[in-house]
Amino acid sequence: MYIDPQFLLFDGSGWTHMFTLDDTVTWTEKVLRPVIVYAALVIMLRVFGKRELAQLNPFDLVVILSLSNTVQNAIIGPDNSLVGGLVGAVALLLINFIFSRLKYSSSTIEAAAEGIPVTLVDKGNPDPQKLRSELITQRDLDIIAHQNGLENAEEIEKLVLDPNGSFLVDGKEEIKDARFKKEVLKKIGDLSKQLDQISSRLQKT
Repeated sequence: MYIDPQFLLFDGSGWTHMFTLDDTVTWTEKVLRPVIVYAALVIMLRVFGKRELAQLNPFDLVVILSLSNTVQNAIIGPDNSLVGGLVGAVALLLINFIFSRLKYSSSTIEAAAEGIPVTLVDKGNPDPQKLRSELITQRDLDIIAHQNGLENAEEIEKLVLDPNGSFLVDGKEEIKDARFKKEVLKKIGDLSKQLDQISSRLQKT
């Protein structure tokens, strides 16, 4: 009985193709592709600002998700073999490790690659120029306030955008004091109700 070799687990041609590069690419290309794409993405994110990292709205999220799919073919090229994918992954991890070491050893390189923290709101006063530079709208400020337990942007005392896209938010002292007092009064009220319930149960017994 004839058995097609393609159905055999140990078909030699299948294993050979899995662990060899495609004839259309070279080892040098497999290493350079992810390195170039990595460097290009770092530069583009640096040029276009930190907004994409912050993902303030669905459009920013779509951009980030689409980027990974867009550069996929640029990284792997025409070769989709197992060894080719592993080479690309190792190259990406290696360039990221080297870049991280360079940032660790030099604050100048870190600032040039990632930028520095940007103060968008200081002492309750938004900085229009910096907000415009980072494309942060009034609606975005309200969203940031909501995410940090504030009612709106007017309650923000200080807002700093970190290079990694995260926001450091500090609410106004009078707002925090008022909220703290409100929470304390609520807890006192809850305790008072619990004491009344306990007292009522004791009287029944």
